[in-house]
Formats: sequence, structure tokens, C-alpha cells
Amino acid sequence: RGRLWVAEAYSYPVRRSDKDAKDRILIFEDSDGDGKFDKRTVFADKMMFPEGCMWHDGSLYVAAPPSIWKLTDTDGDGVADRREEWFVGKTLTGCANDLHGPYLGLDGWIYWCKGAFAKQTYERAGKPPFVTRAAHIFRRRPEGGPIEPVMSGGMDNPVDVVFTPGGEPIFTTTFFQHPGGGRRDGLVHAVYGGIYGKDHDVIHDPVHKWTSPQLMPVLTHFGAAAPCGLIRYQSLTFGDEYRDNLFACQFNMHKLSRHVLIADGASFRTRDEDFLVSDNLDFHPTDVVEDADGSLLIVDTGGWYKLCCPTSQLRKPDILGAIYRVRRKGAARVHDPRGRKLKWATMSPERLAALLDDARPAVRRRAVETLGRKGTEAVPALTKAIRSSHSARLRRNAVWAATRIDAAGAHAASRLALEDADETTRQAAIRAASVRRDADAVPALRKLLQNESMANRRAAAEALGRIGENTAVPALLAALAEPTDRALEHSLTYALLEIADVKATAEGLRSKNPAVRRAALVALDGMKEGNLRPEMVTDSFSATEARLKETAWWIAGRHPDWASSVAGFLRERLAAASTLTPAGRDELAQHLTRFANGEAIQKMLADRLRDSTSDAATRQIALRAIARANLKETPPSWIDALVASLSSDNSDLQIEAVAAVRSLRLTPKRAAPLAEALAKIGGESSASAKRRVAALAAVPGGLAGVDASLFDFLRAHLDAEQPVVVRAAAAEALAKAKLTAEQLLALTASLKTAGPLELNRLLDAFISCGDEKAGLALLSVLKVSPARASLRVESLKPRLAKFGPAVQRRADELYVVLQGDVSKQTARLEQLLSALKEGDARRGQVVFNSSKASCSACHAIGYLGGNIGPDLTHIGKIRAERDLLESIVFPSASLTRSYEPIQVTTKSGKVHNGLLRKDAPEEIVLATGVNQEARIGREDIEDVQPSRVSIMPAGLDGQLTPRELADLVAFLKACQ
Repeated sequence: RGRLWVAEAYSYPVRRSDKDAKDRILIFEDSDGDGKFDKRTVFADKMMFPEGCMWHDGSLYVAAPPSIWKLTDTDGDGVADRREEWFVGKTLTGCANDLHGPYLGLDGWIYWCKGAFAKQTYERAGKPPFVTRAAHIFRRRPEGGPIEPVMSGGMDNPVDVVFTPGGEPIFTTTFFQHPGGGRRDGLVHAVYGGIYGKDHDVIHDPVHKWTSPQLMPVLTHFGAAAPCGLIRYQSLTFGDEYRDNLFACQFNMHKLSRHVLIADGASFRTRDEDFLVSDNLDFHPTDVVEDADGSLLIVDTGGWYKLCCPTSQLRKPDILGAIYRVRRKGAARVHDPRGRKLKWATMSPERLAALLDDARPAVRRRAVETLGRKGTEAVPALTKAIRSSHSARLRRNAVWAATRIDAAGAHAASRLALEDADETTRQAAIRAASVRRDADAVPALRKLLQNESMANRRAAAEALGRIGENTAVPALLAALAEPTDRALEHSLTYALLEIADVKATAEGLRSKNPAVRRAALVALDGMKEGNLRPEMVTDSFSATEARLKETAWWIAGRHPDWASSVAGFLRERLAAASTLTPAGRDELAQHLTRFANGEAIQKMLADRLRDSTSDAATRQIALRAIARANLKETPPSWIDALVASLSSDNSDLQIEAVAAVRSLRLTPKRAAPLAEALAKIGGESSASAKRRVAALAAVPGGLAGVDASLFDFLRAHLDAEQPVVVRAAAAEALAKAKLTAEQLLALTASLKTAGPLELNRLLDAFISCGDEKAGLALLSVLKVSPARASLRVESLKPRLAKFGPAVQRRADELYVVLQGDVSKQTARLEQLLSALKEGDARRGQVVFNSSKASCSACHAIGYLGGNIGPDLTHIGKIRAERDLLESIVFPSASLTRSYEPIQVTTKSGKVHNGLLRKDAPEEIVLATGVNQEARIGREDIEDVQPSRVSIMPAGLDGQLTPRELADLVAFLKACQ
């Protein structure tokens, strides 16, 4: 009927209580057929946070996190009078990435996306519950029943899902990978059972079954595009070359992109181009819809949105969005609201089957849906269509209609298409057998494992795994012996995992084909505990085929209890360390790290470090393994070995040993000899300044005392002209040291010129101080410090808590000033904007890489720079000059998605603020600054809260001249 359903969210992005729900679902209609919507009615009010809606079978399904609602108008008055909570997700986080959808699959299942890493539990018949924190695409039959995961991932926000004619799901997602080299978001083929990027703790939960050490690949990278809406275009209106193309909304890039899917092995590749682009940075396309006449409707959210995709937070006009229509010139309008309507309910199955090949996608969809509702009555017509139609599209749509009918005759009709001449129709039939777990299809599916189409072979493997037919195992192993690609190899291996026939799968270990042995090893490891013995894996450690060797080590690494079984092999490799390439040495260090909790490996590492005949390469590998081991308790043997390494006359080994000490968890008693050795390095005037400050910063618990010369040395290396790594280490050493009141008083003088990177760290030196003179001097300096803008009241108060009433009164005055600064940020930004002259991008690059600004220490552009802050390779495409300036001057005003800091409070009262690097059952790891990490054991944590303070320091406008600031903004804007 040409109706457009629109979710209108007044509360977005702030979720209020359900009692105050004001969001609505609207119906837009074009009553006169001129292409513009001129009628609006409220279909459902008092909704909360609606993020997507889908019309299906007389009802509207609405994603309103944490649930999906089914809304039905039973009396035809245009208003929903029945509301059912069709899916109850239960979890709700704060960034609007909990739930997207729903989307109707061609197979009749309803699909949706889960993004946020909140734990959800799903019951499974005859199996333990599916408990997961990961991102997923889920699906379920419209009538209800069990919920199935389609894919799992560590990405933050899978958004939209569409389906190829053969039923393969394609989706858009943010943070497919950790940002780098201009890559971040992507378009992805969701292969059933696949685990996709980014590599995050949530995908390592035991419930997720891996089929390879590598995550599944992306189809195409988008960069920091924040992709959202996606469609497969089905009309002929734009021309035959556009049919089955994908159109994706790229929110941050202000464009709609076109993607031509090209079959490539068992998956696809894409040809990508821009379709619609705006140079207005407030144009944010969020969804795209194919209308009945073949035109595209593009939903533009407008310029008001700030949550998780920050632009200016201080002054942002509420630039409204719109819905645009893109039509081909001269195209006929299919939809005529005044024309005759088809009488769907009274149509015969034969007439409906004929409409499965109609030129209009909306008619084809309705015919499939209506035939599915007719049940067994439709089976003869569908069977005839699949057997005798000359149109592959009609046969394929008949398969999809039959898939929706849960009856033996319909299943038999679908099976007829397993031998269809058309590859895509076969793909539809295979997927039909898969979702229905049709055991009668097994003979045909086994045969399809030898089909020339890799896509059909992949889908057949998926179906056989879901059916659980153990007689298929030999055929699956045989298929692995043939050439495969990543998608096909995954599905064949995953089928072995789902069938879980240990004896039959173990036959694959006898194969001379490395691909077969590799898949058998992975499948056996992923079934139940005890299927693999160490010797079944260690035999492949020296395999000539690189992937088999890599897989064997990966599997062994998942079994730390195998340490004694692999010690002999590792000992031989370590003895030959000098003959290894740099990459081989790093690989060996990783292997040693995996088993470092075993006594045999611990002793081996200590022995190699203490042995005076060990070469430098061997010691370096041992030190790297110790640094990465992250043991809860440091073995005593390592302490002596590290002391020996710290006393070495090899400066490279000393640096490796310092890094290893920094990573250890040490009691004060065990830390003493290491602290003494590190302090000795720090006091050596002949050593390089970089090595000295690194050693002093690594002293466990901080320096117990600092003599005058060492104190002056550390203060001197706070200078802005020093490299950022040296400044940061000097600040850390002073912050951790037990300084006297006189030294703290002297340190306040250094704070006058300290940059924002160092100022916050140095304040930790005053946490235990109660000296009134030092406290008053500190506050006097902070009040006039050029880096004062980097201070936040909530982080300053705990550092001043031990001072007496006089200092607290002066601190209250500073708090008022700091809070006043916040209120003046908008005015300050306007002042800077008006004062900035046209910058020079070349000079700005020098500023970006300078020790003064230190941007490159935390941010990468291309493949150069740090990885603490967001990748800036394409920042100029997605941020205006004003937004860039604000992020430099007031970084805490807008926090980029996945770079929001958290605040961890320990039971001892210590507060850590940083970016989450690891969220594991045993510990939390935070990046707190340049080359700085905080590892906090779970048993030591009192509280974890989101933080409002960016670890990027504010106040760079006080460090840079107006010209340098203008040049820096110009350089970032040029990063396209």
C-alpha cells in the first residue's frame, strides 16, 4: 500500500523510565501518488526507545531495547491495539548498541543484532544454556520457539542485516577490527557459526566454537564510517545492473555507498563505489529503504546526534533530519494508491505461485508470505513450480515459500530444488534444509559436498552439521582434502564440531593432507574435554605446512596444563634461538608465554637467564615470555634471574628486563632485590637517560628514597623538549617515589611548566602528603598552571584528601575556578576559532609528531603512531574543523566510542582511570598513559564505573601557539 513505518524517538539518546515513555511509531502515506508523504498517523504511542521496525504478516515488529514488540491493529483503524513482547532481551547498556532490527529472512525467520557486551542467557533443549557476552546475529521463527545464534563477534555494534537471493546474510557493523591504518568498520558475510572481529575477551568464552586461530574475514572495510542502514536492491527501476546490489548508509562519512556483490569461492567480494554523497557534515544517513516503485528512501538523522560518535558537544544546533527520495528520471511509478488492490486472501495457490516471478519485489514478497500462510493447501502448486517453471527466480521463491510451511510435503518440495540447474536456487534449497534440519535431505546434501559450486558445498556442510548426521563425517573430511577457501573450510570444520562424532573425526588425523588434519584437530579440541591428547598435537609442531603448525600451537596454547608435554620441544627451540628470525623469536616467546604457568617452563626460563653461556637472543626471548606471562604469583626463580639480567652489561637486555619487571605482580619482600637492581641502573650516570628513567619508573612500589642528584635528574627530564616516553617515565618515577616534604615543595616548581601529559601523573606524588606548606604551594601553582585546563575536580579531590583544613579551603577555591572553566568552554572555543588563521597542513604534521604536542605517541595515522587513542587516518572525512579543535582543547567533552575511559577503585582505596585493554575473569588491564598500564586483579577491585575524564590531557591550547594549533587542525582536516 505504499506505507512507510517510522520510529520517532523523542527520548533518544537518553533513555527515561517506561512511565514517561513518549516515543511513537508513525505511519507515513502518500495519498495522491506524487512521491511525497502527505499523511501521518500515530500507529503506537508510549513506546520506549524504538530503534527499528519491520512489517510482517499483518503486524509490526519493533526493536525497543531490551525487547522486540509485536504490534497489531486488529480492528483496522490504523492504531495498534494489541502489544506482545515477542522477544525479551533483559539487558540494556548506555550506548544504543544493545539491539538492532528486526529483519525478515527469506527463510521466514526473524533476525536481529545484539551489540553491547552484556551477558545474555538462552535455554537450549538437551544442551547447557547458551551464555554469552559477545555480539551476535540471532534468529527465531515468527511463531516463537528457540533462539539461535547465527554468528558471534567481538565487534561493538552489528546493525543491519540483508539477504542475498540464496539466503546468505550480509551485515554492517562498527569496530569490526581494532582501528588502524584507516580501517575499523565493515560490511560482512555472516557465515553460520563464524566468529568475527575484533579480537575481544567476549569471544573467548567457552561457548564460542572456533574453527581456526584467525577470526573470519570482512567483505570490505569502511573506516570509521559508523555504517548502519543496509538494503539489497531488488527492483529493475534503476536498471538491471543495479539489481541485487547492496546500498549502505555510512553515518560518519555523510554518504550512501553502493556495493556490487560478486561470487568468490564460497563467499563474495565486492565492487564498491559512492552512490550519494553530501559535503554537508550535518548530513547523517541512517537508513535506506526500497519503496514499491523502485525508488530509494534515505533517512537523514540530521546534526543533533552526539552520543558515541562525538562532534561538538559545547555548541551544536539541533539540525533536523529528513527523508529523501531518489528516483530514476522518467521511471514509471509502480504504486498507485488509488488503483485496484490485489485480493490476496482469496487468491488460489496457483495464481499466487505465478506472482512469485512478478517484476515488483513487494508483490513477490507478499506472494511468498501468503503461500506460506496457506500451509499444506499451497504444497501442490509449489511442487509444480519447483519442478516445471522455466524461471529460476520463480523456482527459488517457491522454495522460500515452502520453507515457511512446516509440513512433510513442503519439505519434500524444497528438496526437489537440491538438484536444480541454477546455483542460487540450489543454495536456497540447501538453506531450507538447514533451517528445518531436514534429515531426509542428507543423501542429496552429501552429494552436494562434491558440487563444483563452493558456495553450495559450504551451505551443504552447514546443513549437515545442523542436522547432526554422523554418517556425513567421512564426506566432510573428504571435502576438506579438496581446495577450499576460508568460508568453506570454516563450514566444513564447524559441521564436524556440531556432529561431534569423536571416533569418525579422529580418522582425519591419519590423513596426509594437512588441511584435513588441521580441521580434525580443531574439531576434536572443540568437542568435549579429553578428546585430544598432547602427543596428538605436538606431532604437528614441526609440520612443514605453516597453517598446520600454527594451528597445533594455537590448540596447545588453549591447554596450559600441557606445559610439561611441550617443554622438551620448547627447550630445543630456545637452545637454537640465535638461528631464528626476529619473527621466529617473537613466535617462540608467545609459545613460552602460553605455558608459563607450568613449573617446567618457569624453571627453563629462569635457567636460561642465569646461565652465563646463554646467548643474548635466548635471554631476550626468555625475558619477553616473562613480561607477557601475567602470572598471579611471580615464581621465586624468576626474581633471581631478573636481577641477573638487570645487572647485565648488555643495555638491550637491561631494557627487556625492565619491561619484564614492570609486568610482574610482586609482594614487597620479593620486590626488594629487583628494586635495588633497578635503582642501581637509575643511578648510573654512564647509562642513557631513557634507560635510567625507565628503570626508576619500574621500581616496584616506587623509590623508597631519592637523593638530591637523582631528584634533580628526574625533574630535568620533565622538560617539554624531552621525548614523550622519557617525560612520562620521569613523571611516573616521581609520582611513585616516597618524597620528603621538602622535595614535594621543590616539585611544585616543576609543575609550573609541566605539560598536561605529566601534570595529572605528578599529582599522585602528593596523595600521602599532609604538609601544609607543600599543599599551599601546590595549589598556588595549579591555579596559574598553563595546563590547568587538564584538571578535573573529581580526579583532584582524592589527591588532596590528606591535607589539613587550610589546604582544603584553598582547594575549594580552585574547584570553583575549575568548574567555572567548564562553563566557559564554549566561549573559549569561539575565541580560539575566531583567532585561528588559516593553518598549514605540512607544518601541522610537524606539530603532530613533535615532542611538544606528542600526538603521535597515542594516535596513529596510516601505519605510524601509537594505538592508545583513536586511529586518525580518515579523521578529516568525518569531523569538521570545529569538532577537531574541540577534541584537542577539551578532550573530555566528547568521548569516542570504544575509547570511553573507566574508573576502577581498589579495596585499598586507590583509583585508576584509563582505557579498558582487557576485561578478563582474573583481572582488568587499563591503559593509563603513554607506555603505561594498570593491571588490577579482580580480587582487589571494589568498584568499576564509567569515567568522564579522558586520558588525553586537556590544555594543549596552553602548550601550543595559535599558529601551531591552526596548523595541527589543518593537518588533521587533511587526513582524508
